[in-house]
Amino acid sequence: MAFRKIACWFGLAAVVGAVPWTVDDLLLAERGGQLELSRDGQWMAWIESRMDKEKGESVANVKLRRIRADDEYTLALTRGKDTHAQPAFSPNSQRLAFLSSRKDPEAEKKPEEPGAGPGMQVWVADLRGGEPEALTSFAKGVRLFRWIDNDTLLLAAQENPSLHAQRVKERKDTSMQVEDERHEPPVRLWKFDVKSKRATRFLANADRISGLVVADDGAWAVTVHDRSLRYIYDSKVRPATWLHDLKTGTSTQLFTDSKLMPEQIAFRLDSKGFYFSAHYSSHPVYTNANVKRLYFYDLAAKQMAEVPLDWERGIGPGFAVTPDGFFALLANGARHKAARYTRGATPNTWQRAWIEGEHAAQLHGVKIAGATVVYEYSTASLPAQWYRARLNGERLEAPKKQTDFQAGWAKRTFAKTEVLTWKGAKGDTVEGILYYPQNYEAGKKYPLIAAIHGGPHVADFDYFADRWGYPSNLLAQRGALILKVNYHGSSNYGLAWGESISGGNYNELEWIDVETGVDALIAKGMADPARLGLMGWSNGAIITIELTTRTQRYVVASAGAGDVNWISDWGNCVFGHSFDDYYIGKVPMDDPQLYIKKSPLFRMDKVNTPTIIFFGTEDKQVPTEQGWQHFRALQHYGKADTKFILFPGEGHGPRKYVHQKRKLEEELAWFDKYLFKTLADENEALKPESPLSAALKRRTLAAKMETAQRGDLAIGRFEVTRAQYQAFDAQYAVPPGTADWPANGITFEKARAYCEWLSKREGKRYRLGTEEEMKAHLKASAKDNTLDAWAGYALNPDDAGRLASLVEGLGPAVLLKPVGSYAGQGEDPLFDLGGNVAEWVVDAKGEGKVLGGSADRPADASATAAARPEFTGFRVVHEGGK
Repeated sequence: MAFRKIACWFGLAAVVGAVPWTVDDLLLAERGGQLELSRDGQWMAWIESRMDKEKGESVANVKLRRIRADDEYTLALTRGKDTHAQPAFSPNSQRLAFLSSRKDPEAEKKPEEPGAGPGMQVWVADLRGGEPEALTSFAKGVRLFRWIDNDTLLLAAQENPSLHAQRVKERKDTSMQVEDERHEPPVRLWKFDVKSKRATRFLANADRISGLVVADDGAWAVTVHDRSLRYIYDSKVRPATWLHDLKTGTSTQLFTDSKLMPEQIAFRLDSKGFYFSAHYSSHPVYTNANVKRLYFYDLAAKQMAEVPLDWERGIGPGFAVTPDGFFALLANGARHKAARYTRGATPNTWQRAWIEGEHAAQLHGVKIAGATVVYEYSTASLPAQWYRARLNGERLEAPKKQTDFQAGWAKRTFAKTEVLTWKGAKGDTVEGILYYPQNYEAGKKYPLIAAIHGGPHVADFDYFADRWGYPSNLLAQRGALILKVNYHGSSNYGLAWGESISGGNYNELEWIDVETGVDALIAKGMADPARLGLMGWSNGAIITIELTTRTQRYVVASAGAGDVNWISDWGNCVFGHSFDDYYIGKVPMDDPQLYIKKSPLFRMDKVNTPTIIFFGTEDKQVPTEQGWQHFRALQHYGKADTKFILFPGEGHGPRKYVHQKRKLEEELAWFDKYLFKTLADENEALKPESPLSAALKRRTLAAKMETAQRGDLAIGRFEVTRAQYQAFDAQYAVPPGTADWPANGITFEKARAYCEWLSKREGKRYRLGTEEEMKAHLKASAKDNTLDAWAGYALNPDDAGRLASLVEGLGPAVLLKPVGSYAGQGEDPLFDLGGNVAEWVVDAKGEGKVLGGSADRPADASATAAARPEFTGFRVVHEGGK
């Protein structure tokens, strides 16, 4: 194996106070997308998405940032639980329009239009001030839009419902005719006047517009039209490309004699033509595996020419237009290669210069206005952020971070990563990304998990990609190496590599690339051959399943939405014919034996790898029936433990918070059981926050300090007990039978001294929590051991006063109970936050302050009387993980 290090960012494994990763860290993190830059280079906007636990789904809002050097700030243009998309600045950079699912209060006052249904509408915000305003009110919403000028938009929206559609709705008929071309509403082009809020049809097309771009001068537009509902299935009726003269109203279909299908389209800044990328493949029909080539269409000459990139692997994720050419991110394996192309003196001649600068090798989502460049920067060990820089020739200068996504991850340990190569199938060089376990030690062997990407014609990049599908840092935290493999058929490595698994070669090379990568790490003494695992989603699951039928050395596997039977896939999958005909080389009716040979279903008798299977019940890309067949076949032979998890209402990947969380928790538990051997037997009848659970935990309190994570802070699960405190202060008296009671009568100075002693004993810094950290947790509660519980009712101040003498007459601290006698709070519970002893914290001046409820005081939040000294104790905290 040849290790080629092109990205390495060491995490915080050796830093005191590092905080462990949690499932929610991955699921609840905010992320940016759909970056836009105003023409004057003074504003940037993006869509910031995050999972909303209460809603149970992701929400997406518009963020706006002023980026003048002397005037920088960020605004949340929208808030709440609606979804927003497609931010676009007006030509004069004074307004920002966007799509929103928010309901217009004015529209809700009007009678519902016939056939009205859910859909996003265009809203606009004046950057000089004021609230965003709803513009459109199309019955089925707006699909796409672009500015023509400062007061006019060009929209793609579904036509108003036909009589047929209205009658179907009136009948409440939920039946569906598959591929009903006759009644599928067209998506047409409309001009929209912003001032009057009036829409007029620009085009009476019968098909469905799926792409729209407008020239900067507002005179021209290009649209892409889907002409067949079954194109995704069989690739027969291709989308069409149209050029529209917005001044005269005339339209011309382009590229009628070729199979060119524009993907990214961008007009030249002088509006004299447009660039576009398009998939190229050697196959006469399909473009499943491809390279993206770049073309330019000259409006005056009415001619199209390929731009000579002089780069065999083609365009990567995209390009951005400059005054004298374009800025391109070229495909280059696990990393893109950034270049600036400048027009030459003669037609279609170009000079290429490689981009230089601190972030040049890791750019994504580039936008350019004049000399201002905004872009995304990330590595596999560094989460993505937006940056602004100055483009000086081929140099990116003075990069400055503009966002602070995932600020809550500041104390997490990020796995060290490397890009590496090895010899794979047919002796070809394979590239992949290796994630190292936390606290990696050279010479030591570790569990290895091959995390295999989907596609197949996509790739894993040197880019931070931890999500619900591939939780690399959660696995590295458990002590595993993680290998991501860009196997034969992956994108970004050229046409020959992408097409190498087509025409009957599907799943003949890919699994070998994974196997040889695993072998290479074993040969280097890094991976333990007795502790190997597999995981993947979609095509990654397909390769995972294939490997379990080829070898018995993997001790655990996770397969999400993976095929096992290609015969049924051909008809059931939404793109079944085009995928199977291209990769397998035939249709099943012509060669059923070939399809049986390719289907792992008929080799399930060889599987002994414990396999967990995940599927959405509404998956049309890999139909749910594939999961059932996989599960039933493993059950039938009974050689491998298996579990099948279905996500109701979900498609090819879970979108709901509860389903993503279930996927990660089930998967991690599966690997804990079979790979890491750390899963303890759980009693499903035992609630973690119950007093019974607390009683079981109390048995080990003398040996260790139990903590529970709350953000970046690890908080003592219980108040420090008398037995724990006596280990520090031998003179502290512990009456028989009270060792598990909270230490009481403790002064602030003594509590601090205990923390210092404990820190030396445990090798990590324990302390008292600050008032700011603990005030949200330590609140008197009638559900805990307070005087209310002893009195049997909610005490008011008068009744509490009447009981005071009785409490004092009982003797010192008689009302205390063993820690954890009442139900705890949270999934990873904390006990006695609301009662037992009140607790010492450190206030803003560094002095001691008592917070929380106690057994001698009522739970009344308005009460001001402090706990008696004999009802005062403490709990410890430390920064970082448990």
